[in-house]
Amino acid sequence: MFITYPDIKPYHTERFPLDALHEMYLEECGNPDGIPVLYLHGGPGIGCARQSRTFFDPDIYRIILFDQRGAGRATPHAELRDNSTQHLLADIETIRTRLGIRTWLLFGGSWGSTLALLYAEQYPQHVSGLILRGIFLCRQSDLDWIYRDGGMNRFYPDYWEDFMRPLHGHPLANADPVAAYYEILTGDNELTRMAAAKAWSLWEARCATLHPSHDIMEQFTDLHNATAIARIEAHYFVNHAFIAENQILANAHQLRGIPGIIVHGRYDMLCRPEAAVALQCAWPDAELHIVREAGHAASDPGITDALIRATRDMARLLSGDTESAG
Repeated sequence: MFITYPDIKPYHTERFPLDALHEMYLEECGNPDGIPVLYLHGGPGIGCARQSRTFFDPDIYRIILFDQRGAGRATPHAELRDNSTQHLLADIETIRTRLGIRTWLLFGGSWGSTLALLYAEQYPQHVSGLILRGIFLCRQSDLDWIYRDGGMNRFYPDYWEDFMRPLHGHPLANADPVAAYYEILTGDNELTRMAAAKAWSLWEARCATLHPSHDIMEQFTDLHNATAIARIEAHYFVNHAFIAENQILANAHQLRGIPGIIVHGRYDMLCRPEAAVALQCAWPDAELHIVREAGHAASDPGITDALIRATRDMARLLSGDTESAG
């Protein structure tokens, strides 16, 4: 079974303004002359971590990471203004042109898979391939599964009670928990905002792995991280991710000719395997690997192994397509 590559330090980091409000954090590591790959983190709002660099052979790949608006080291922290899917897609294009890259490989999990697919459908000429984990299509049914009664809560009823506790007495608590959380997370009461942010993020962290992960729960419930995760996710999800219903599958024909590898845990409770199967049916150029004894998180050993295999296989496929002239 493959494990991640050793942690490496970036050879280049920079910050630059995206507009009058937002500033991007960007880093590059690995081989400056290697196959360009863009890592797209989840959430939205989670940000990149040092482990994000370790899925790629640093001798082969030019590894590019950035924190999406409001997340991680981007500023302002947890900012919702001028923060939408369309802004993020434009930011990705800004990175590509700024770095002088013609085509690149996209690597994304969960929300990162959503963003990768939307970008590839909009700019297929700039995408050499896709490696996707834990497919999240952002359909209303996908959001309802996570955040409404009758879905994931039937498997985690005790965790659901903790998730719903900050909504006690809120008029939208039962009808629309996401809208209720959004009102609290954007409200004026700092104490209730903090409690809601931790409860929202803990719900996600507890359900992300096949076996409990102290590291993931600690990362998600750190107040700084939890604030960005909860506020930005609620902002996106109350706005249906700023995309049309079933937009990704409806536009999957734009992916024709782009090679892809889809990795999905058999017991992924956050993003149901049905979404991965539906995507592969709409995009025959992709191969699908459903990993036994794995949940949603990239840190689950079976998922890690499959992702490392995917980056090795894709490197072989793309080895003759490493041109990165603007």
